[in-house]
Amino acid sequence: MSLVRRVPQLLLGLVLYGVSMALMVESGLGLNPWDVFHQGMTKVTGISFGLVVLLVGIPVLLLWIPLRQRPGIGTVANLVIVGFAADGALALLPAGVTIPARVGYLVAGILLNGFATGLYIGSRMGPGPRDGLMTGLAGRFPKLSVRVIRTGIELFVLGTGFLLGGTVGVGTIVYALAIGPLVHLFLPRLTVPDPDRSAVPAH
Repeated sequence: MSLVRRVPQLLLGLVLYGVSMALMVESGLGLNPWDVFHQGMTKVTGISFGLVVLLVGIPVLLLWIPLRQRPGIGTVANLVIVGFAADGALALLPAGVTIPARVGYLVAGILLNGFATGLYIGSRMGPGPRDGLMTGLAGRFPKLSVRVIRTGIELFVLGTGFLLGGTVGVGTIVYALAIGPLVHLFLPRLTVPDPDRSAVPAH
């Protein structure tokens, strides 16, 4: 499949992912585990949320080296674009003052996050730094399931982020329950076909 579809799909997915993060931040009702950590770091350091997302991604990406993970174009793009998109959206979004507005931000953020995940993963141009850490650990420790490794990582960053002042709330729970089914819904529909697998062998 030509890069004509894959590159725009990757870029759109990463921008929308950053916007989805901003929506959940503005809701004030709870964030996904990694964003609880990012927000906690923002409160401690005074650095913008998006810049923290970028800076945290760098050491996470360096952890790929001993895990023998290879970054793709999408990995580097993820590292750079998501944080800037989140900061841009946070600068433009009006604050969610009323409860209906905050709930609307939360629901929109979770739905958009699932759709954006399907877009950027479906482009098949490389996982994000945090996703690659999970799959790299799974490859290095085959006795542990991906589910166990992901749960362990997310509990660690969630707990650390909470101690740093990140927002944990009903949105954290709703995200945890909804993101799996949403990605399951969107990813098959948004994945760019692999021509090597879809080609019909000649007889």
